[in-house]
Amino acid sequence: MSKDSESVDLVIVEKLENSLSAKIETYFAGVIDSDPDVLEELLKSKNSEGTRRAYRKDITDFFTRMTGVRPQRDSILEFLHLDGHKATLVVTKYRSILNEAGLAPNTINRRLAAIKSLVAFGRKLGVCNYAVDVDSIPVQSYRDTSGVTEPEFLSVIKECDRSTLAGKRDYALLLLLWGNALRRNEISTLDVRHFDASRGTLSIFGKGKQVRVTVNLPKVTVIAITDWLIARGGEMSLSRPLFTSVDFQNYGNRLTGDGIYKIVKRLFKRAGVEKHMSPHRCRHSAITAVLEKTDGNVRKAQKLSRHAKLNTLQIYDDNRNRDQLEMSELLMDGLD
Repeated sequence: MSKDSESVDLVIVEKLENSLSAKIETYFAGVIDSDPDVLEELLKSKNSEGTRRAYRKDITDFFTRMTGVRPQRDSILEFLHLDGHKATLVVTKYRSILNEAGLAPNTINRRLAAIKSLVAFGRKLGVCNYAVDVDSIPVQSYRDTSGVTEPEFLSVIKECDRSTLAGKRDYALLLLLWGNALRRNEISTLDVRHFDASRGTLSIFGKGKQVRVTVNLPKVTVIAITDWLIARGGEMSLSRPLFTSVDFQNYGNRLTGDGIYKIVKRLFKRAGVEKHMSPHRCRHSAITAVLEKTDGNVRKAQKLSRHAKLNTLQIYDDNRNRDQLEMSELLMDGLD
């Protein structure tokens, strides 16, 4: 072997050794944060804006009640750096405070779940080495899944003034809430590109889903959405929100889940419906109506609701039968 060849080999070996001994921080210093903002990173990992908002609200409540101030990166890291037993005691005390305040079990359990998610995410990031071992509050199997009757809902839909821009939009919204039992966040995250008029479909982010799923639309709903888009006019970019605000201050901005809630509340109140209605109660109404029309066929109702478990639909059916018994008892009032 020549001296030149030996010299080249030594250079190559030296470069390899230098590469192997190089500190990672030299190249990834701008990527790795030794003190990450765990809450913000957790929220970024969630697809739904509604989920992000709920997590932020629940975790903020925990820190505000237990420390007296809103959560910051340092206070979150301090909590995640606690000894596991101390952290469990803090969360157990928080649960007791919520229980004594009279919050519903479902609300308490949701807030506990948010804290557990924060801790689990902290473990992923390597800033926490414990898990919160705090039991949830037992919840009764019965929950109010009532909404309004089919005639009541249809009467509200028919009252929409489709000669106005707002009326066209509200009409299309109500059809989606009724005919497809969509959740408000499934609607608020829709862009124009997610609506296919020729195929009569919508591509939605279902609850807890990482990818969009396709739902088929009745012909009347396809026509209503198309009518709304034509009337809205303007730039027909596929990335534009499917549903937007039409009021003066927010015209053209995406209609949020809270905006949809306010529209539903207003429309039902205007129609004289006494029951406090929300988008989710619209969904309850649609699911219950399907169970009525199919004589309690929970599998068919599952096609509409997209619930992962049939047991959830069974709750709706049980509640439907309970309402029937209440009405039967009412008719027997006064008889021995």
